[in-house]
Amino acid sequence: MMAAERGRFITLEGGEGAGKSTQAAVLEAALRERGIAVLRTREPGGAAGSDILRELLLSGRHEWSPLAEVMLHFAARAEHIECTIRPALAAGTWVICDRFADSTMVYQGWGQGADRNIIRQLTEMMNLTPDLTLILDVSVEMTQARLAGRGSVADRYERLGPSFFSRIREGFLAVAAREPLRCRVVSGEMPQAQVSTALLGVVKATFAL
Repeated sequence: MMAAERGRFITLEGGEGAGKSTQAAVLEAALRERGIAVLRTREPGGAAGSDILRELLLSGRHEWSPLAEVMLHFAARAEHIECTIRPALAAGTWVICDRFADSTMVYQGWGQGADRNIIRQLTEMMNLTPDLTLILDVSVEMTQARLAGRGSVADRYERLGPSFFSRIREGFLAVAAREPLRCRVVSGEMPQAQVSTALLGVVKATFAL
C-alpha cells in the first residue's frame, strides 16, 4: 500500500482583530468543498497539554518575563506539533493553523523585546516550516476599533494597547519581507468576503488547485 501524500501546512498570522479565526474557518470550508481533508487548529493550544499552557499565557494572572513567555509558547508548540500537526500531515490531511511560530517572533520578539535570535533557534528546533503563511494586515486604528466592538473580555495581549499593536504590525511586515516565498500579505481591512476571495486565490495559486 502506498503511503499517503503529505498534507499541506498553512498558517494564518496577523495582529489582534485581523480576522484570522474567521478566515481560517472560511478557508477550511473552501478546501473541504474541493474534497481535501482539513484539520483546523490554533496556537497557543491545539493539543491537551498545549491548551493548559494557553490558559496560563492568556489569563494575565502572572506577568511572565519575555524569555519565560517564549519558552512557554514553544513548550505548547512542541506538544501541538507532535500530538496534532505532524500526525495529520503524515496522514495526508491539510492543516490550517491560526497562529504559529511567526506570532512568537512578532509578539515576544518585536512586541515584548525577547531575543529574536533565541526565537529563531527554537523555531529551527521544531523542524516544521509552513508551506504557506497568510498574513492579514490591519492598521492600529482598525485593531482598536474591532477590539472595542467585540463586547467580550479582552485577553492579556488585547489589553497591551496601541504602541504594542504598532510594533506587532511592523513585526509581521518584517517577517513577510524576510521570507517572501513563504509569506503573503493580504489586507484584512477589506470586507470579509473580499478577504476570503483574496486568501483563497493565493492558496489556489500556491498549490495549483
